[in-house]
Amino acid sequence: MDGFGIYLVLIIGIIVILWLFFYFVPLGLWFSAVFAKVYVPIGQLVGMRIRKVPPAIILNALVNATKAGLNLNRDELEAHYLAGGNVLSVVKALISADKANISLDFKAATAIDLAGRDVLEAVRMSVNPKVIDTPPVSAVAKDGIQLIAKARVTVRANIKQLVGGAGEDTVLARVGEGIVSSIGSSLSHKEVLEHPDSISKVVLDKGLDAGTAFEILSIDIADIDIGKNIGAFLQMDQANADKNIAQAKAEERRAMAVALEQEMKAKSQEARAKVIEAEAQVPLAMAEAFKSGNLGIMDYLRVKNIEADTSMRDSIAGTDKSKKSNK
Repeated sequence: MDGFGIYLVLIIGIIVILWLFFYFVPLGLWFSAVFAKVYVPIGQLVGMRIRKVPPAIILNALVNATKAGLNLNRDELEAHYLAGGNVLSVVKALISADKANISLDFKAATAIDLAGRDVLEAVRMSVNPKVIDTPPVSAVAKDGIQLIAKARVTVRANIKQLVGGAGEDTVLARVGEGIVSSIGSSLSHKEVLEHPDSISKVVLDKGLDAGTAFEILSIDIADIDIGKNIGAFLQMDQANADKNIAQAKAEERRAMAVALEQEMKAKSQEARAKVIEAEAQVPLAMAEAFKSGNLGIMDYLRVKNIEADTSMRDSIAGTDKSKKSNK
């Protein structure tokens, strides 16, 4: 290797060494921290690089906190970063809370951040409340008229309940339930239309923000529309049901009458068959009487005369009936 090659290797080696030195020893950050009156030993900066903690994030967070009058611990910031937290967001939230006189310590802020909530947005919501529009809520008053209401809920973040507290969906569900209950307890839909503020008072008195991450400041009814006459529809359905029941009972009675008529016809035919059978036994009985001597010829002729007389009377009666019918 000639002299030029040796110089080239030395230059490359020096550049690599300087890059590694300034990478592990961020002198620029260190000077910035010193001028901001935040003293961090250079060895700690090297340790951050080794622990794979970006020194810029920790130093910037410490500088911001110090300038805002907060006293934070560097090790706690590193621990929060290694736990997967957003260090800058936590520090900004602490600064905003301190300026707004909101009680928020470092431990609570990191817990909120690690819980997946935006701690900075929560502090901002505590200072500037948020307005949530509810979807249309349908309810029926006692007079059967359906009302469709929309409400605007003004909420403020409850810092103490951000960890483990319910979110916006729970607040909206509870507000909707309160609106349904308030309208349903009204005697007439006209009362609700005349005094919509009564809904807000009833809903607010229920303490719907208990166990949530928010504090409800106000509930304002934005709009109320009249829907269907549910009571009339229910009465129509009840009337149709009663009609169907009455028709079913009438059909049952008709079927029972038809069955009874058929039964009576069957009994009548059975009785007629017995009469015919009995009449068929008369000639046999008379023949037996002749043989045994219990019936004489004069008795037989007397019976025949009675039958002829009866037949004549029946024919005369039938003729009179036919004449009357013709008339």
